[in-house]
Amino acid sequence: MPLSLQEIAWLWVPVTLFAAVAQTVRNTAQRSLTQQLGTLSATLVRFLYGLPFAAVFLWLLYALPEQAPALPHFSLAYAGWISLGAFFQVAATAALLLAMKERNFAVAVTLSKTEILQVALFGALFLQELPTALALAAMVIATVGVLLLSLPPRGQLLSLQAWLSKSALYGLICGACFAVAVIGFRGAALALNAQSPWLSGGWGVLIAQTLQSIFLGAWVAFKTPQGILPIFRAWRVSLLAGSMGAAASLAWFSAYAMQSAAAVRTLGMVEVVFSYLVSRRIFSESLNTAEKLGMALMVLGLVLICLQGL
Repeated sequence: MPLSLQEIAWLWVPVTLFAAVAQTVRNTAQRSLTQQLGTLSATLVRFLYGLPFAAVFLWLLYALPEQAPALPHFSLAYAGWISLGAFFQVAATAALLLAMKERNFAVAVTLSKTEILQVALFGALFLQELPTALALAAMVIATVGVLLLSLPPRGQLLSLQAWLSKSALYGLICGACFAVAVIGFRGAALALNAQSPWLSGGWGVLIAQTLQSIFLGAWVAFKTPQGILPIFRAWRVSLLAGSMGAAASLAWFSAYAMQSAAAVRTLGMVEVVFSYLVSRRIFSESLNTAEKLGMALMVLGLVLICLQGL
């Protein structure tokens, strides 16, 4: 039975929180794969091993109901939006890889965190989705919070040369590419206008990850010394990363069908809180004053974004 508008109005919040939790697990699995396989191959695992799970999820959506839902209308607009999102998601990874080669990588990471404000800007420009005053305040507060958590070392923080370096440029490009990818996926959800957000998410993830697996798989096969064979040898951890990646993506895409991209990505920043707390717990490290302030601002921003529709 299709969800009512009233249900969808609040349902995006738990769906986004689930996406953030699943993505935290996926990132933890991918971290070990990155050391073993390299960054590009570990990124390919996310898409390639996630495909079967996305396919099974979509099959269940059609097989379980007594009356199967109608196939959505796939238009050229949908194909354009989903391809845009898939391409720029891979491009964002490439920008991050370029930043890693530079001395001021910490500056790049900090600037990449401006993704949320860029999502709001691109959403207003291309989708005519203007954030409310409360939502905009939440985005700014949460962004300031995450910037406080990811500030570079003092030597780079006070260096004008570091902030004007190629690494800084790559960081901004990385954030912009992720922002455009999110807008592409939100635009695809609006163009598809599926019977339920779950169908929108299922089709979106299946098509996007198929495109990404083909594109990135060909790149890894021809540009890395051992090709894609190491990916299959590390199948155990890859299955965990792929399944959690698919779960996260299905939740993200479903949330994009329910709520604006800027609101979803702002609440999705709770993943930073999860990751930070897990990291601190593992290494038994305490938060300094700036980190405590950053965490408090992030939580305040996340609470405000949840209240915007009430």
